[in-house]
Amino acid sequence: MNAVEIEAAVSDLASQAFDGEEFPFAFLAAFGNKKTTIDRLRKGNTNSSDVLNGVLQRNNIHIATCLPGTVSETLKALRASPKTVLAKAKFILATDGQTLEAEDLVSGETIAPDYPDFADHFGFFLPLAGISTIKEIKDNPIDVRATGRLNKLYVELLKDNPDWASEERRHDMNHFMARLIFCFFAEDTGIFKETGLFTRTVDQMSERDASNTHEVIGKIFHAMNLSTAQRNADKPPAWADAFPYVNGGLFSGSTDVPHFSRMARTFFLHSGQLNWRQINPDIFGSMIQAVADEGERGALGMHYTSVPNILKVLNPLFLDELREQLNTAGNNSRMLLNLRRRMAKIRVFDPACGSGNFLVIAYKQMREIEATINQRRGEPGQKTEIPLTNFRGIELLSFPAEIARLALIIAEYQCDVQYRGQRQALAEFLPLNAMNWITCGNALRLDWLSLCPPTGNQVKMVANDLFHTLLDQPEIDFENEGGETYICGNPPYLGSTWQSAEQKADLESVFAGHTKSWKSLDYVAGWFMKAADYGTKTDAASAFVSTNSICQGQQVPILWPLIFDTGHEITFAHTSFRWANLASHNAGVTVAIVGMSRNPGTTRRLYSEPNDQDDGRLQIKEADNVNAYLVSGPNVIIERASRPISELSEMSFGNKPVDGGHLLLSKDDANKLMLSPQQRIRFLRRIYGSAEFIRGLERYCLWIEDANLDEALSIGPIRQRIEGVRTMRLASRDKSANEMAARAHQMREMNIAQKWTVTVPRTSSESRPFLPSGLIDSRSTVTSEAFALFDAPLWNMAIIASRIHLVWIATVCGKMKTDFRYSNTLGWNTFPVPLLTEQNKIDLTQCAENILLAREAHFPATIADLYVADSMPENLRRAHEQNDEVLERIYIGRRFRNDTERLEKLFDLYTKMTAAPSPTRNARKTAQ
Repeated sequence: MNAVEIEAAVSDLASQAFDGEEFPFAFLAAFGNKKTTIDRLRKGNTNSSDVLNGVLQRNNIHIATCLPGTVSETLKALRASPKTVLAKAKFILATDGQTLEAEDLVSGETIAPDYPDFADHFGFFLPLAGISTIKEIKDNPIDVRATGRLNKLYVELLKDNPDWASEERRHDMNHFMARLIFCFFAEDTGIFKETGLFTRTVDQMSERDASNTHEVIGKIFHAMNLSTAQRNADKPPAWADAFPYVNGGLFSGSTDVPHFSRMARTFFLHSGQLNWRQINPDIFGSMIQAVADEGERGALGMHYTSVPNILKVLNPLFLDELREQLNTAGNNSRMLLNLRRRMAKIRVFDPACGSGNFLVIAYKQMREIEATINQRRGEPGQKTEIPLTNFRGIELLSFPAEIARLALIIAEYQCDVQYRGQRQALAEFLPLNAMNWITCGNALRLDWLSLCPPTGNQVKMVANDLFHTLLDQPEIDFENEGGETYICGNPPYLGSTWQSAEQKADLESVFAGHTKSWKSLDYVAGWFMKAADYGTKTDAASAFVSTNSICQGQQVPILWPLIFDTGHEITFAHTSFRWANLASHNAGVTVAIVGMSRNPGTTRRLYSEPNDQDDGRLQIKEADNVNAYLVSGPNVIIERASRPISELSEMSFGNKPVDGGHLLLSKDDANKLMLSPQQRIRFLRRIYGSAEFIRGLERYCLWIEDANLDEALSIGPIRQRIEGVRTMRLASRDKSANEMAARAHQMREMNIAQKWTVTVPRTSSESRPFLPSGLIDSRSTVTSEAFALFDAPLWNMAIIASRIHLVWIATVCGKMKTDFRYSNTLGWNTFPVPLLTEQNKIDLTQCAENILLAREAHFPATIADLYVADSMPENLRRAHEQNDEVLERIYIGRRFRNDTERLEKLFDLYTKMTAAPSPTRNARKTAQ
């Protein structure tokens, strides 16, 4: 369940008559527990509560219902219960149907509402559904409630008006919803003359069967598009004439309204009965945009970007500097005035703005700084000099573009109320300004300079219609000389595999003439390149949220040299962190934030999430330069190498079968060959890819030397498999496969060790604290899903198994989805290792042996079993710790403090080692 669904379920429970016996189970059901789970609790199978009328769900909550007036005592009993501690409950809750008290046992936070109001606190309990608690949702549930109510109304209206769901009328429907949102907000905030005017008028003037609801709403909309002079001629009904002139394009054009059913009318009234005064435009906008997108509606309420995450972009981009200037100014009137004038010319441009949350937060933060300036200058209530038209965006879809405009209008009004007072805010709010500052279109195809030019603060509309006519490129007056532009946002990511043909064409339009390798780039790379091009023509700085993949692996040498060639440098970065949403049990996506400018200043900053040693504080490191891998160091680009730059052994690509499945066999397949023990020795080998090595899967391959081919062909099942390979290779469109048909009894490569093979799976989970590697014997080999160091000294395995090597691989090789994707040419051959003494090699060999022995002690546990971060066997963890201790002392004489320090050393060493000619080595065959 998502947050919107949970809120609806909790609200429904709170509105029902209280049933003390049933409440705990209904409460758990509201947070997504399955019927089978609740049935087990109901029967007592999994309920170990020791409190009267208690229900205890392990790792979740201890609930008890009680007699009237005994709620506090019951909560104390739950808190003191040994079972609460033993079951690791996160929450305790007690209620008598009149009041309810609950406590978050992790944070110590408590709530104590009247029972009918406990639904207002549904956000407090969201961790029960696996949803990270978000302060804005906990403190103010109106945004989730409004989203849920409007979604019900939207779905019901489309059911009754299928023609409004067509592509031709989709914009009309979305525009209608934007009008409703404005009216609900206006009737609760004093914009309309009376509180609740809109909802009450529709309720009173429309029939209960909803037969004329659309007509009533249509007449209200029409009235709000009439000026005083027009009303004298048009003469709307008295009940519609009570609504003010709004204009601004919101109510211009068609005032058609979809027909309402009785149920749709009910949903409309329920929506209007919410307190829209409390709406938070930076939250609500991003949640509501899923309402109008059928493909996204199942994820309703999950498209929420927390304010702290947005500020991770905006603060270092420009807000921190404004606050520093404010602190420096103190009470100096002239310095404060200069800062206010500077802020009036700042443009914030989000070319993937969605529902406008980055723009809204930027606007609200700047208004807060401006209000402080006015207070210090003795000018409280001063009219703002920060125009909404300086907050510009591009959005592909029409509905979120409309919501972005509406969110900014609401934010402006709320700021005016807060900093100037209700009377002043109302006096200047209506009619709305008709200027267009959000463009609906494809950001990778539009000319950003025409939408957000280096000068100009006025935008002339071709049509005087802010909301209804969505123009691609407005005309600009150039009247903002000396202003600054800050580009920001969270563009769509989309790896190369998942891009549509149209999105591929978008990237081609951006990178044509820059590089021929653009097909390998993530979609978000287009925004970085467009921002860099924009920055060559005007003084601008930019920062985007992106998947961290554009700062890893093969995308780095494709994208970042192009950006650096424009004169841009990375000014700040927030290294990898989880960008979660409001989905239940969501994993989120791992992202980075990268800021860049052609005028970066002398100090760059690297931000990183706190680890266990950092007391929960964000880590900030100052650096002379931040490179494309988001590491403090020179702008070095790691290129593939055909052989190791260090004295490491050669690592080969595994054997690729090219067999159509005929040369590879499961354990059952191998047994069905009915081979004698001697034949099994001659013709079968154990073979390992990533899955086989990590999970211990048993797989074999036919291994037929040319000298044994005649005997192999005399065995019927083997002959059939060889013929299958031949047929497959001859039918292939690949000429090299056709040529291999002549030796259909063998894989493309036939590499195997004389003593042992140090093996590295090609793909492995990022959740493991170390890269999986190990030894296989001389009768086993590897597929192309693993890499091999044939007969290599064992100290090479110690290198692979180290933390420092894992960090390097994660940075320079990139990932497949969220898994590590190992590369010999990009990760192993480029890995910088100091010159090793013979004693170093002996010590590392001992470390590798200790790791292998620690694993052996847990036989038959697999790599997958042993390398679970939270339950790794202690002897194995100690073996790895010792390995890291030995290796890292070789690098710097001590352990590294963190991964940042590891990477800085590696990049410094790589730069020095690649500056000098590499020694010639006898290289085995390597592959990419």
